[in-house]
Formats: sequence, C-alpha cells, structure tokens
Amino acid sequence: MTTSTASIAVEREPQLLGQTVVVIGGSAGIGLETARFASSEGAGVIVTGRDPERLAQAASDVSARSSAAFDADDAAAVKRFFGELPEPIDHVLVAAYTRRSQGPMLELPSEEVGQGVGRRVTQVLEIARHAAPKMRPGGTLLLTGGSVRKFDREYGITPAAFAVLPPFTAALALELAPVRVNLIQAGFVDTPLAASLFADEEAAEARRDELRATLPIGRVVGPADIAALAVHLMTNTAVTGAVYDIDGGQRLIE
Repeated sequence: MTTSTASIAVEREPQLLGQTVVVIGGSAGIGLETARFASSEGAGVIVTGRDPERLAQAASDVSARSSAAFDADDAAAVKRFFGELPEPIDHVLVAAYTRRSQGPMLELPSEEVGQGVGRRVTQVLEIARHAAPKMRPGGTLLLTGGSVRKFDREYGITPAAFAVLPPFTAALALELAPVRVNLIQAGFVDTPLAASLFADEEAAEARRDELRATLPIGRVVGPADIAALAVHLMTNTAVTGAVYDIDGGQRLIE
C-alpha cells in the first residue's frame, strides 16, 4: 500500500506587521534592500538619502510610507527629520555612507584623521539622540560597519574607523535600553558603492572572481544577505549589544 503526502504551504504572519522601520541611507545598496525586505514583512517603511531623485525612485520601489532627502552627517537635518516624524517608530537602520579620507595616515592632516575615525560615531550619536525618544521599547537601532582586518598602508584610517564601532555599540546598548542596539559588520558586499571603490569595473569583477574562488561559501555576499540579518535582528528581541560578522567567511582566510 502506498501513501501519498500532500505538500501544504503553511501561511505565516509577516514578521514586522504593524511596525515602522526607518532606513537612513535607504536609496541604494544595503539600505534599499533592507527597506524592501522589511516592507515585504509588513512594515511601514520610511527611507532617507542624500540624492532626492534616486531617493524618490527607491521610495516608489519599496512602497515606502514616506521619504526625506538629507545628509546623515548633517546634525541639524537629522534632528529636524526625527522631530517631524508624526508617529512612534520601531526600528532604525543606519546604512548611510560615511565619507572618510583615503590613503596613508601620515599624508593627511591630524585633524582630518581624527574626524575620519570619529565621524561614524558622531553621526550615529545624533541619530540615536533624536530617534530614541520616538522608538517603542524593544525596538532596534541597527548600525552597519566593515570588517577590515587586513592592514595595508593605503587603507589608512579605515580599519580604525571600523574598529571603534563594537565597543561603541555595547556602550550605546546600555544607554538606550530598553531600545536595543546591534552592529552588522560586513566584508565585501556586491553593491554599486563597493564597485565604485575600485579603479574600474574590470577591477571590481576581478575582486568578485577572487572571492567566488576563495570564500568558504563559494559566492559573493549580496545586499539581500545583509537585509535578511537586519530583519532577523529587528525581530529577535533577546539580542542587544551584539556584533555580527557577515562576510562569507572572508575573515577566516585573510
């Protein structure tokens, strides 16, 4: 006698239904993909970005509730944005690109090096200061950074700028509780921004080929990978002060 088993799809409630997610730097790359994923999970999404035209397209793509164009490094603009939000929010992802000087540190003015190391911290502090009063308990402030562990004189201050974020995340998690604070540290993520850091598209593709050949996962990390982790951290209310490496195992081979 044979038995046939029917495959039944089990419907589940969207993970972020009824919640509001703000994505700072949501017009491209990791921010845009996270906004898209959060929206698909039932969240009302608010996106921000520097470029009004690109932001408008992104907001349309993810069916955003609203959008606002400003530079996340502009403290007054950050204060104004959160001050004008009409309702409580649940989660904030900081995916905005932070400008920093490139090249050997000794070739840069000391003040510029100091600003480069601290700029991400001051940017996030302003966001946290003005977002926290509007956030529901148990919500998440999600930071993003890089996981550069291979040192090179041309990297300059970049490793130092990233290295300051884990202890900063832990301290901020204690100060903002019961709002949670977590950090996602990514290696190479295949976005237009990452590609723009190479001399040309041929050089960027060579790096992708190298990663496909050497990473334990056998492929290049994409923005959807980061978005999936971000949404998980929004929904797992037991996690705060944590640092997550998502680099396809790059840290194991370099």
